[in-house]
Amino acid sequence: MEGALPLTDLPRLAQELAKDANVAGLPLVSWSATGRQVPQRVGGPQLWLDLKAEGEMAMECQRCLHAVSLPMSVDHSIRFVKDEAAAAELDADSDDDVLALSRQFDLMALIEDELIMALPIVPRHDQCPTDVVSLMTAESEALPPGAEPEPAADGQATTASGRPNPFAVLASLKKDRS
Repeated sequence: MEGALPLTDLPRLAQELAKDANVAGLPLVSWSATGRQVPQRVGGPQLWLDLKAEGEMAMECQRCLHAVSLPMSVDHSIRFVKDEAAAAELDADSDDDVLALSRQFDLMALIEDELIMALPIVPRHDQCPTDVVSLMTAESEALPPGAEPEPAADGQATTASGRPNPFAVLASLKKDRS
């Protein structure tokens, strides 16, 4: 089997879209699923499902907080066994992905699960469209217009904007209580 569907047809995956993402501009998620039987020396054949899916996801960049389009790709083989007990036993002893056979099988939910697991933990641009470093160090962003940075106490560590380092302030408070 094979097909293609819009990302919005996978609601759990669509929850990960960036707020400012252009959903209409994203390509369809294409997928294919092929079943196969692998003969065994003893017993019946093993049942396997070869699953492939690919698409593009617009997630929020963790550096600049703008949408970043990232490719998604899944290529897994999943072994099916007769019940949950056999799946749990094989899952503990094998590197194979194992699922129990059931009368009700939702292929789209499995595809969505695999794509969710393939998402990056920390999505980000290779090169952000915004100069994040200058935003972080700019005094104009840290202070209201016309305001001067508070001077640090003698010998106290300061940030780039000249303010007292908040961790140094916390450490001094801890010392005062001791």
